[in-house]
Amino acid sequence: MAGFVRDPWCRNVTFDTGKSFVAGVCRERRSELMGSAAGMKRRGVEQRGGGCLRVGSTGGVRRSGGRGPALLLWVVLCSSHVLTVHGQMSIPPEIVQKWAVSFGKQLTSLSARYSGAQLLQKKYKDVEGTVKMEEVDGEELVKQFAEEMEEMLGRKMKSVKRLAEAAEDADLYHDYNDTLEFEYFNSMLINKVDEDGNPLPLGGEFPLEQNEHFSKLPVNVQTSNIQVPTNVYNRDPDIVNGVYMSEVLDDVFTDNFQKDPTLTWQYFGSATGFFRLYPGIQWIPDENGVVTFDCRNRNWYIQAATSPKDVVIVVDVSGSMKGLRLTIAKHTINTILDTLGENDFVNIIAYSDYVRYVEPCFKGTLVQADLDNREHFKILVDELHVKGEGKVTKAMKESFKILNEATALGQGSLCNQAIMLITDGAMEDFEDVFEEFNWPEKRVRVFTYLIGREMTFAENVKWIACNNKGYYTHVSTLADVQENVMEYLHVLSRPMVINHDHDIIWTEAYMDSVLFNSQAQSLLLMTSVAMPVFSKKKETLSHGILLGVVGTDVALKELMRLALRYKLGVHGYAYLITNNGYILSHPDLRPLYKEGKKLKPKPNYNSVDLSEVEWEDTEQQLRTSMVTGETGALTLDVRASVDKGLRVLFLRNNYYYTIINETPFSLGIVLTEGFGKYMFLGNVSIEEGLHDLNGPDLTISDEWTYCETDIDPAHRKLTQLQAVVRYLTGKEPDLECDAVLLSQTLFDAVVTAPMEAYWTALMLNASGIDDGVETAFLGTRSGLMRVQRYTGVESRVSKSFLTSSDKENLFTLDHFPLWYRRAAEHPAGQFLYYMPRQDSRAGRIVISSTTVTVTAGKKTAIAAAVGVQMTLDSLEARFWAIAAQPNDTDCSDADGICPLRCDSVDVQCYVIDNNGFVLISKQRNDAGRFLGELDGSVMTTLIRMGMFKRVSLFDYQAMCKMHTHSVSRGRHLSSPLFALASGLRWFLSNFLLFLVEFNLCGLWHTEHFAGASVHKKKGEILQPCETEYPSFIHEPSVKETNSIIKCGRCQKMFVVQQVPDTNLLMLVVQADCDCSRQYSPITLSPQEVKYNSSSKCERMRSQKIRRRPESCHAYHPQENAHDCGGASAASPSSLLFLFGVVTSALAS
Repeated sequence: MAGFVRDPWCRNVTFDTGKSFVAGVCRERRSELMGSAAGMKRRGVEQRGGGCLRVGSTGGVRRSGGRGPALLLWVVLCSSHVLTVHGQMSIPPEIVQKWAVSFGKQLTSLSARYSGAQLLQKKYKDVEGTVKMEEVDGEELVKQFAEEMEEMLGRKMKSVKRLAEAAEDADLYHDYNDTLEFEYFNSMLINKVDEDGNPLPLGGEFPLEQNEHFSKLPVNVQTSNIQVPTNVYNRDPDIVNGVYMSEVLDDVFTDNFQKDPTLTWQYFGSATGFFRLYPGIQWIPDENGVVTFDCRNRNWYIQAATSPKDVVIVVDVSGSMKGLRLTIAKHTINTILDTLGENDFVNIIAYSDYVRYVEPCFKGTLVQADLDNREHFKILVDELHVKGEGKVTKAMKESFKILNEATALGQGSLCNQAIMLITDGAMEDFEDVFEEFNWPEKRVRVFTYLIGREMTFAENVKWIACNNKGYYTHVSTLADVQENVMEYLHVLSRPMVINHDHDIIWTEAYMDSVLFNSQAQSLLLMTSVAMPVFSKKKETLSHGILLGVVGTDVALKELMRLALRYKLGVHGYAYLITNNGYILSHPDLRPLYKEGKKLKPKPNYNSVDLSEVEWEDTEQQLRTSMVTGETGALTLDVRASVDKGLRVLFLRNNYYYTIINETPFSLGIVLTEGFGKYMFLGNVSIEEGLHDLNGPDLTISDEWTYCETDIDPAHRKLTQLQAVVRYLTGKEPDLECDAVLLSQTLFDAVVTAPMEAYWTALMLNASGIDDGVETAFLGTRSGLMRVQRYTGVESRVSKSFLTSSDKENLFTLDHFPLWYRRAAEHPAGQFLYYMPRQDSRAGRIVISSTTVTVTAGKKTAIAAAVGVQMTLDSLEARFWAIAAQPNDTDCSDADGICPLRCDSVDVQCYVIDNNGFVLISKQRNDAGRFLGELDGSVMTTLIRMGMFKRVSLFDYQAMCKMHTHSVSRGRHLSSPLFALASGLRWFLSNFLLFLVEFNLCGLWHTEHFAGASVHKKKGEILQPCETEYPSFIHEPSVKETNSIIKCGRCQKMFVVQQVPDTNLLMLVVQADCDCSRQYSPITLSPQEVKYNSSSKCERMRSQKIRRRPESCHAYHPQENAHDCGGASAASPSSLLFLFGVVTSALAS
């Protein structure tokens, strides 16, 4: 017979006569027993659980040490107070179930009352007879979106063509005048005065006005102005003639903008280095007063000026290349890499006594010159060291073999091919190499860069270039690098210029710094359309003179607005990729990462492949079809992560895709089966809808396009709601508005209008608002939201929830609100509860939401989601009041702890959500944390029992700490003199770089030296990586369970009970048994996916399917190959030269 004994010294435990017992833990008055306990421990008696003995299962004592009278004394002391069964306390499941039911009723009542969900569902139910349900046709929808995008991008291309024609005509009729004097507006000098208050030369008054269309920057839409890099003389005759000639573009700029008000920046980048930008702006230099921007380095310029190319860079690392020469050579390589894009292919070979690949993994092949690979090469180039004698013949042979094999296998660009030889001299005879591999066709161009001031081998190095349709330059200082590298682009452009082939190019995505801190991550990116400008003059035809490149930018955000968000459903989205399979726009693209407190672009931000975002496409069927330009559809079961990857949704997605004609882009859309399958249309009068649109609690999404406000400058300051109202009232009849979306919005405004009165009535109720209820809200499929604040902002715990900065919980171009998306995966009418992430700074709040549906016939669609935001403290108070049996409870018939109380030290109680995150715990800091981190033993057991399921998710855009492979080997200081020389060498080398970088920093891009001046430990550097991380989800069919966990010498009991009509679980755990030694915490930390060297190499070498650009201009018989370069006119200062010589001497 089981009985129950209570004692203030020990826990309540069951007693079963005739069976074994284990002494419990005496929590109270323990000090009275400490003396006896200490004495027994000295005699070898083991204590467990705070001072009581473990007694054997047969009634005898399991001895761990000595035996004697003290043992009997201890048994008497404890057995008179504590009795248990099977070695653990018993937690009555029926009590926990009772608590869960009571807590669930209170939660549901609270959520239903203050959200008004039942009223909203009734209002939509009342209009079901008037709505028309339509099935969304994904194939038609993606074609419609693609056609609209094609039309928009077509307008940009026409604008660029008009600019190119005007520039070429202006040059044709312009006679070069090397004494021409012409004043122009230099964007760095405008609106500035000298010490006497006079305008600076090339400056003067230049009116600027803030403009909404141009990211709220101060601009002048009446005219353009000129930007000149610091390393280019702004009164050079070439600059002055080019600026004068291109003045004609101002009229074309303004005319284009009038014809297409959605145009953004228009520009002409000259081959001489100046940049004409419309509208005109004030150019802001960096902190050193330097303008490093050079239009000729931009992707749009380089891609428009040349066709795709295969490049093998061959660099001399023999002993003679030490010191400053090696620094110049590395900078030259990096500058060449910066001229390559994702349609180009590259490899780098270093040679001295032998030939070696900078990246051994890329031996014998070409790799795509995307941003990721270019940055990888730069890291490896920085680690190059000099040694041995330079033997270039083997390196040249290896380079030709790489290029020939690529052509034979149909790899690489299949267009231009070039070898870039970077050396300080060449003594060998190369004629045999060229006869074997390149003559007479001269299919591979060879460009040579003679490094250093030494001219002994200049003729040899020049001969190599001139006899292989290349170009020779002499690079004696770091300042020479930029201009000399650019020469090869002009040579490669000759066939295209002579043919007058005006290929229009579209760039890969790139970061727009203006939008950097203001938009969602996936919408920071831009693309540019550009076109080359040629000289039409007959006398220079064979020289193929490239005048420059014209272009305009397209914000991908504006392009994605055409994929109407409301037609894609709750979980649907649209995305764009390039011909190389790289993401242009995708809601899951994350181009930025946090380094300290700063957001920075990831090294591979614009070379994220579709397969790395849609990673469930394991066979890459979707990617292959889209890259090859097909139109079609595909269905995939996916694990979609939400809430920054903390939670997982299981969705069945239908993908529809097609190509955007006249561009290298493909468009895809995703419709989720279930609620994403149908749209419904209602009908109300404009008058009725307008009346309800004017409610103070109502807003519509400003990121959706209800009316086009960017066409007429007068409309640009209107919010979307203002524009809709002005259009419907007839005040702005010329606005272009979406009739279907307006109809849905008006319908939703009318149906949801009673909610305002309902919420207001609650506010005015004499009984007042329950403590902790702060906000009621709803959102509809049309992007309409209503919000009621029950508490003032001063007393509100969450001041950011549903404000303009809370993008996650608003309707955006990328997604529906998080509370809407999560509620959509739960039964309509059942509230879902969750606590915002700890890093969201939302505060200690809980959000509950549920969906409202509309049914017509047998078709159901989600009409809205509605919810309430409460403080966590208010829910905790309700829980602790429920989860406690009164102290005077009759425990005579109880089978377990009695009275059971969650505020007792005997047990630990939690309320967790369906993803295992804690909402309520005794320890306030536990809120928001994952249960597995707090108690690995219970979470592990729940997973084993099937109550929770572990789901693996993958992140192919992660950033991980760089591994420290080895410590750099140091050289022993063999003598004080050597120590002094080493110190002096270090000082001079760094001082030299200081002079070069700061006194002459305007002569090249400082970005190349960003890593040289600040050396971080490898462990502190983040680099792109792949990670796997877990997410956990409750199996809803398992509503309750209990178990005993064996943990060494103690056992832990727990009981889990689902809170009815919610996504919550109540968990009560025995508190005195520590299982941390047997069960490690379960964390959600991502783990880097590591590959062995062979697998990693294979992945790096692998080349995915891509669609090559249609045009290629690699050869023209009329090309003047005799124009193959000469010595650089630039020279370093004597001071820099002196330091270079001293540094080189010391280095040896």
